[in-house]
Amino acid sequence: MSEYLIREIESAANVDVRYGTEVVGSGGTGRLEQIKLRCGDAGEAAAEPADALFVLIGAEPYTQWLPDAVSRDRWGFILTGPQLAKKWTLQREPLLLETSTPGVFAAGDMRHGSVKRVASAVGDGSIAIRLVHEYLA
Repeated sequence: MSEYLIREIESAANVDVRYGTEVVGSGGTGRLEQIKLRCGDAGEAAAEPADALFVLIGAEPYTQWLPDAVSRDRWGFILTGPQLAKKWTLQREPLLLETSTPGVFAAGDMRHGSVKRVASAVGDGSIAIRLVHEYLA
């Protein structure tokens, strides 16, 4: 999350940030009115009044399962396209979302330099499909 958003949220009097808390239920009539929360390993869940719920699960790329042949930055985000200038070995330029493994494409938040927004990730996905067709042609 962006630092400015963290500061804004922490300074908002009407926002309660809870770390290590699991949402185990919710309720309301026609809209959200309460959520049930379990903090840490505590057994009982407590009902809390709520008008909205925002769940932030972090921004780690979880790309460690990929083979080493797929180049990543120091945080684990996948390098694609022009970011591969020093690592690219083929005669042609890498396609925009192509990884260091020719024919393998990355889209969305796991990509280095992505905007980290859902709409942007969806756009990446549709571009990747077009690029796969271009690659196969």
